[in-house]
Amino acid sequence: MSSSDMHQSERDPLDTRLPMVEIFETVEGEGTRAGFPTVFVRLFGCNLRCTWCDTTYSYPPAKSEFTLSIREIVEQVRSYKSKHICFTGGEPLLYGDKSARLLQALADIEGIVDVHVETNGAIGLAPFLEKVQASNVRYVMDYKLPDSGENERMDSDNFALLRSQDEVKFVIATDRDFDFAVETLKRYPTKALPMFSPVWESMPPAKLVERMLEAGLSNVKLNMQLHKIIWDPAKRGV
Repeated sequence: MSSSDMHQSERDPLDTRLPMVEIFETVEGEGTRAGFPTVFVRLFGCNLRCTWCDTTYSYPPAKSEFTLSIREIVEQVRSYKSKHICFTGGEPLLYGDKSARLLQALADIEGIVDVHVETNGAIGLAPFLEKVQASNVRYVMDYKLPDSGENERMDSDNFALLRSQDEVKFVIATDRDFDFAVETLKRYPTKALPMFSPVWESMPPAKLVERMLEAGLSNVKLNMQLHKIIWDPAKRGV
């Protein structure tokens, strides 16, 4: 950020600039709001490098395609008709106070009924829950399991902070991941809705369902990614 940008941001928080990947409208692909028309606000940058990541274009060595001010992001979101927003990345909470300012601004857009934050489980949620108390904001925490290669980076304190409107997602790649996820839910009780997502190449959905039923996981939701069924899994902007 240039010195002029910095001084401008100090005068008006809406002039704060953030590195971006894309803003687009489609249907939400997963979670409890799957199928709803949604505006995706995707920030650049991530502090993890998961083995199965499907948005590697959102972090280095790729470069941010552009930056936008919070004001400009809000203007673009307002140009769409959808009343749901997915705040995602990369890791959308990577920029601390700047991320919180943007999140508040998105929640304040007239008519927006839901802003769900797709966060990776490695960033503490307490500061964001304190600073952004809008009733239309939810967190979807993607807790990384051993086969992601990033389990040791997880902040387990977040489980106790999640609320009934929030979700916690486990991406299941192997039987080891499944067992670890079950044990994690026992170890860290949470009010959030647990969801199990299959890595199709190594954990076919039918096998994951079978394991869920065998384990009696009546409080866990199978989480399928609709956008990978509707479009080519590698297609961007959907």
